[in-house]
Amino acid sequence: MKTAREWLRDKLGYECRDPALLESALTHRSAGGSHNERLEFLGDAVLNCVVAKLVFHEFATANEGDLSRFRASLVSGEALAVIAAEIDLGSQLRLGSGELKSGGFRRKSILADALEALFGAVYLDGGFEAAAGVIERLVAPRLDQLPSADELKDPKTRLQEALQARGLPLPSYAVESISGEAHNQVFQVRCSVSSLGLKVSASGASRRRAEQAAAQLLLNAFRESQGLSS
Repeated sequence: MKTAREWLRDKLGYECRDPALLESALTHRSAGGSHNERLEFLGDAVLNCVVAKLVFHEFATANEGDLSRFRASLVSGEALAVIAAEIDLGSQLRLGSGELKSGGFRRKSILADALEALFGAVYLDGGFEAAAGVIERLVAPRLDQLPSADELKDPKTRLQEALQARGLPLPSYAVESISGEAHNQVFQVRCSVSSLGLKVSASGASRRRAEQAAAQLLLNAFRESQGLSS
């Protein structure tokens, strides 16, 4: 197996000068010792700055809202986990025994966090330009694959715009129930538009996620009632 420095050089074209930084970036807190949570915090900030510059130049006519959606799509946990898997980041992670047994090296949240930590480590090791080069190498090829800004709008925004376009009142949201332990709660939320007689419920791991899921269901129902395509 390649060493972490060899892997970094081959996959990202960067030669790390401080092995301790790289080791910390690749160490999950479950492994103990110096882990990657602080570097993840730093890497997240650097990533957002670099990607903001990328989308600003790529989409010269986009407004602030659209630019924010493009950036959010590119730096989402899902998108970062895909990149991390493509560069085989999981093979380089140091995990505790519990995470190893449960396949933590494949878990999307762990992969995404480690990638951000890696960006933070490169920033500290080589400066902003070095980190920007690594990020651009991974993210820039994905700019052409982005959906349109309208497609990237979240369900609550799309539902609100669909109703407003027809002069209809905004939907209302209400929490119907909260179940589960404090660390693993499930929210049940109702979304309704009383003037249309439409009401749906959906669940999620947070109130926000449940509201978004309910909004999508109501948007689908609204489009169907209006004879509109999805």
